[in-house]
Amino acid sequence: MAGSKTNSMTLEQVRAAVRAVPADQHFVWDGKDKDDRPLTADELKEGIALAKKRGRPIGSSKESTTVRFDRDVLDAFRAAGPGWQTRMNAALRDWLKTHR
Repeated sequence: MAGSKTNSMTLEQVRAAVRAVPADQHFVWDGKDKDDRPLTADELKEGIALAKKRGRPIGSSKESTTVRFDRDVLDAFRAAGPGWQTRMNAALRDWLKTHR
């Protein structure tokens, strides 16, 4: 928006702040707010590695399907939190042991 004031810095103060950024970095962290802290190279690599691990493991024998369950059954499994599909799979596997 034209004319809107987004901060109290003058144009010269902004230019000085940009010039003060170290040449080997693209940021300046004030050291106060940990949420604003840039990630280190190791933290970035770790995050990328974790993101790549998502999904079905290579060689998995699991198959995607569509099944209809009663709402109360799904609600009970979901209420236990993350991993409900794995627990539901284990419950069905346990049932198969006694109903072959």
